[in-house]
Amino acid sequence: MVTTKKFENIDEYIESFPETVQYILGKLRNTVRKAAPEAVELISYQMPTFKLDKKRLVYFSAWKNHIGFYSIPEGDETFRKELSPYSGEKGSLRFPLDKPIPYHLVKKIVTLRVKEIQKEGK
Repeated sequence: MVTTKKFENIDEYIESFPETVQYILGKLRNTVRKAAPEAVELISYQMPTFKLDKKRLVYFSAWKNHIGFYSIPEGDETFRKELSPYSGEKGSLRFPLDKPIPYHLVKKIVTLRVKEIQKEGK
């Protein structure tokens, strides 16, 4: 589902996909927004990206069979076990499009990333 089109904003990105994927991307976006309302939205590397204090919070992309989710926090052993079914390359996560998206984990990831960024800023 990756395209060569240059997106100006996240709305354009989401609108470029089929309705079923648009719904997932929209819900993912809203989950991030609710968990980090002070984050800034932008397109970076042609993917929806959220930044906090000028640092990358999280970003995601739609692919043919999954949603890629990037910028994963360390977390504890229990948290890593929760994420393990979705492990992708280079510390990314892959949420299969044919299975329910774990929005509760997305919220947890964003919350932990916010804490990491705030800790770095001190």
